[in-house]
Amino acid sequence: MPLHVLHHPLGTHVLTHLRDKTTKPALFRTLSYQISLLLALEATRDLATEEKKIETPLEPITGRVLARPLAVVPILRAGLGMVQPFLDTFPDVSVGYVGLERDHTTAIARSYYCKLPPLDGKRVIVVDPMLATGGSAAQALDVVKAAGAKEIVFVCIVAAPEGVATVEKSHPEIPIHAGVLDRQLNSKKYILPGLGDFGDRLYGT
Repeated sequence: MPLHVLHHPLGTHVLTHLRDKTTKPALFRTLSYQISLLLALEATRDLATEEKKIETPLEPITGRVLARPLAVVPILRAGLGMVQPFLDTFPDVSVGYVGLERDHTTAIARSYYCKLPPLDGKRVIVVDPMLATGGSAAQALDVVKAAGAKEIVFVCIVAAPEGVATVEKSHPEIPIHAGVLDRQLNSKKYILPGLGDFGDRLYGT
């Protein structure tokens, strides 16, 4: 599936401030919410709907409502910063968690936690702010597939070409929605120009 990069003036504005090293954690969290909301809307643009008969104050009509619930699965810990917009916006959302921690020497992620709701029949949205090497994303997608998810989307704020290639190779049918596609990874597997360690900046650690 193709990579979908966000094209919205507010997204560009928010990303600039997220990248700024002088942005404090409180503002960083607000900006993360804003761009995650934009990405949530983009990643659900094709959600199925069904007819519903209602009455307006003037007459009966047939409208349309969402046909199926969502499940949002953040990759801990940084992915938690992207969850709230989904909970605030959509009427029926369950949340699962996949804990993957990157070894800063090897850049390989290890699993330390996993708890998922029932996923069958739901649009499953796996969220992680930074798609760097793609290893954590690919592992998390393996996990939700094994748990029964069939309709999956991956959403990130910043993506590197290397990470996109990894996910496309291991899960070619899963669309990727990103706020921006950056230039490359550096020798330590951090995204350039990037914005640093998202989790550290989100939580002030």
